[in-house]
Amino acid sequence: MKNTRAIRVLVVDDSMLFREIISRGIASDPQIEVAARAGDPFEARDELLRVRPDVMICDVQMPRMNGIEFIRRLLPQYAIPVIVVSGVSELVFEALSAGAVDFAAKPNIHSAGSVQHFLEQLIIKIKNAALAKIVPPLPQVQTGVARYAANKRDTGAQVPFKERLIVIGASTGGTEAIASVLNALPAEMPGIVVVQHIPPLFSRMFSERLNLSSALTVKEAENGELVVPGKVLVAPGDKQVSVRSLGGQYRLECTAGEKVNGHCPSVDVLFASAAKAAGPKAVGVLLTGMGYDGAKGLLAMRRKGAHTIGQDEASSVVYGMPKAAYELGAVEKQAALAAIPRLLLAMLQ
Repeated sequence: MKNTRAIRVLVVDDSMLFREIISRGIASDPQIEVAARAGDPFEARDELLRVRPDVMICDVQMPRMNGIEFIRRLLPQYAIPVIVVSGVSELVFEALSAGAVDFAAKPNIHSAGSVQHFLEQLIIKIKNAALAKIVPPLPQVQTGVARYAANKRDTGAQVPFKERLIVIGASTGGTEAIASVLNALPAEMPGIVVVQHIPPLFSRMFSERLNLSSALTVKEAENGELVVPGKVLVAPGDKQVSVRSLGGQYRLECTAGEKVNGHCPSVDVLFASAAKAAGPKAVGVLLTGMGYDGAKGLLAMRRKGAHTIGQDEASSVVYGMPKAAYELGAVEKQAALAAIPRLLLAMLQ
């Protein structure tokens, strides 16, 4: 019988109350052991050396040294999956950029329901993080080559950009992976729709952050919005998003709905709709993430003649979703994250 050792977790938070809430909550799962607790990064450093945890949960805002700086200093020396906890703040994206693999929004401690939901989600994230690997940040990609490739599109045989559709899906590790792809693309691109497994409110912040770094225009998607060249629409964190063909254009439907594959928004919902609406005029890209969301949708796209790309294992924080798609035969080309922008541009030609 296989030995299934409990996941050892270090909890770092300057609030004694919150350390206790997290510790008691996650320890209720028999697969998780709270190995140690710390009130700040300096205590955490000593505990890391003492208990050698599998996963660290780290507050973002702490005295003496904030969680972001701690992660930046820690990971080059001690490669451990980190889940950051924070209020609704753009600081979580700074932490993810620094190397954290996931984040959780702090609950209202005066609401039992809010705390319970937070702990349930945190337990899932811990189990996912235990399977994640630390991927070094990619160097800044020069967009000149990508822009040159995109400018070669205007041949007589090309499908006009307004008729093309690009759909991208990701989960754990996906915020940085999506940013890496979009930041390497030129402004002259077909319309792009993105599903990242992310809570409400954070999806808007994520969109705004991408808009600042990308040559493309990026915003949170709205119901009824048209998918147009040069624009990226990011699914709201609590809506299912699908694409409909309407008079030679693509229109979004953003609706409240049941979870699919445990997620709302779901990558499968978007990809399946893209297969129906755009067929061979679409390109699907499935990036890092735990589970299998997006695999069946990507297969539907490929069967309709669309080009499909899956991120490879070596560059994925969690090789779950891309692996599931690859094993189904849904992936036409598998590539490292750094190579995906060039591959995507080549497929458009």
